[in-house]
Amino acid sequence: MQQSPEEARRDAAEDAQWSRPECQAWTGTLLLGTCLLYCARVTMPICAVSMSQDFGWDKKEAGIVLSSFFWGYCLTQIVGGHLGDRIGGEKVILLSASAWGFITAATPLLAHLGSAQLVFMTFSRILTGLLQGVYFPALTSLLSQKVRESERAFTYSTVGAGSQFGTLVTGAVGSLLLDWYGWQSVFYLSGGLTLLWVYYVYRYLLSEQDLILALGVLAQGLPVARHSRVPWRQLFRKPSIWAAIFSQLSAACSFFILLSWLPTFFKETFPSSKGWVFNVVPWLVAIPASVLSGFLSDHLISQGYRTITVRKFMQVMGLGLSSVFALCLGHTSSFCKSVFFASASIGLQTFNHSGVSVNIQDLAPSCAGVLFGVANTAGALAGVVGVGLGGYLIETTGSWTSMFNLVAAVSSLGLCTFLMFGKAQRVDLSPAREDL
Repeated sequence: MQQSPEEARRDAAEDAQWSRPECQAWTGTLLLGTCLLYCARVTMPICAVSMSQDFGWDKKEAGIVLSSFFWGYCLTQIVGGHLGDRIGGEKVILLSASAWGFITAATPLLAHLGSAQLVFMTFSRILTGLLQGVYFPALTSLLSQKVRESERAFTYSTVGAGSQFGTLVTGAVGSLLLDWYGWQSVFYLSGGLTLLWVYYVYRYLLSEQDLILALGVLAQGLPVARHSRVPWRQLFRKPSIWAAIFSQLSAACSFFILLSWLPTFFKETFPSSKGWVFNVVPWLVAIPASVLSGFLSDHLISQGYRTITVRKFMQVMGLGLSSVFALCLGHTSSFCKSVFFASASIGLQTFNHSGVSVNIQDLAPSCAGVLFGVANTAGALAGVVGVGLGGYLIETTGSWTSMFNLVAAVSSLGLCTFLMFGKAQRVDLSPAREDL
């Protein structure tokens, strides 16, 4: 009996999945890649004070440089997902990493090209944001195509832990380099390590022919085959797609609000406390929490629990319980309790990696990258609005409780939407085969 085109594509997709040794090698490599992504991302915030002193920037000018990263970051999410779905996420990641690694390493040289340091630094950060914006959508596309469904949550959450690890490493090592050798050394190290990682991936994990083919496809302007077009109309008719996008938006918005305002909250509420405690401890908790959430998710599915039940449980932890601890932050005057509540809230938010982030791969593995790009663009934009709104509420009410209430409200809306409308059945197949 002759196979239908849908069956043939499904069989080809299963054949393309990584073997266990390949999956382990790529998981470790991508974990390091995510770590280096965040090393490059947080290099500028760490060096901002020293650079402001060298170049005479005031707070507004430093703010322009710091925020310019997100101007670029919001623009390439969907492009990154589309490229990942078309030419392979690993190639998109490699090509973008080679570019952002070079720009990061060259930043000190750009700063001394002329007297317009503010212009050059803003431009370099916009470029870095554009290049890093493709990473997570391309990663989502790659894992949806190469990793078995029963192992996706653990793989994604392990790779995602690199974000906390990279923030920690740059915070610790970068601070030392800053004191010993100046801000330029932080950029050289971060960019140089990224370029070494690119060389390793190119040399040992990717074939030169694959990369040349990918560059050829890009040069030709990505001709879209009929079967590879994204079925936008079909996807956006599904409540489960909207539930996943809105839940991802809520998770990103809540995370950005806490990430932006927690350091200020601790400095103002506990002025005599040690900065390294509240800047380091929550991220130390988040790394094992992220890996644990992935392991727990895959274990529950292997024990026979329905995929959507496990995804919803992860969101209850990641959006529900985490927001309870965020609310507790507004009702305590103890430094130790505040560090505990902040660590619990940030740590539990990593459970979203095994919930909605993987759910997008459940729903539409053939176009997971571009769909994640849509969700992450919405999340990044909502995060920018949420951070501004949080500052407005703190300023007008004179109370931090209002900001934590905002986090809880955003999280609760995302959680309720996902619990009501979230599903795990594929919706990217042709309508005739959807329910088979």
